[in-house]
Amino acid sequence: MINLDEIDRRLLAELQAEGRITNVELAQRVGLTAPPCLRRVRSLEEAGVIQGYHADLDASKLGFTITVFALVSLKSQAEESLRAFEDHMKGLPEVRECHMLNGEIDFILKIVSRDLQSFQEFLTSKLTPAPNVDSVKTSLTIRTAKNVPGVPIE
Repeated sequence: MINLDEIDRRLLAELQAEGRITNVELAQRVGLTAPPCLRRVRSLEEAGVIQGYHADLDASKLGFTITVFALVSLKSQAEESLRAFEDHMKGLPEVRECHMLNGEIDFILKIVSRDLQSFQEFLTSKLTPAPNVDSVKTSLTIRTAKNVPGVPIE
């Protein structure tokens, strides 16, 4: 864990809320002038605290009307098998998140799809035949009450 002071935390909170903010505006919001503000942001980037900047896209407006969570159990939990599955998931653009879990389920995936038929095709042609897959249980989201990227900045 990196040691952050109050200004660093305020910088991170502002950038997490509004990644396109200008350096001048960011500096004003945290009480710095532009040059030291930029140095601090670059330092946070170099330290790996800030990993990137992203646009928050509306999936439905881009035709992705379904979000599915899939619970995947593998036949083997050997490290080689786990990595083969993870590598396969990295190559599937529909899989937006892939998390290895503790317990009887090995992975949870967040998957987006254009419609139910497209998801069914993805499930049968790409997910269930993936390396080492034993079983897949899926749940379609009905609605999302909260979707906040990042972490709480205290």
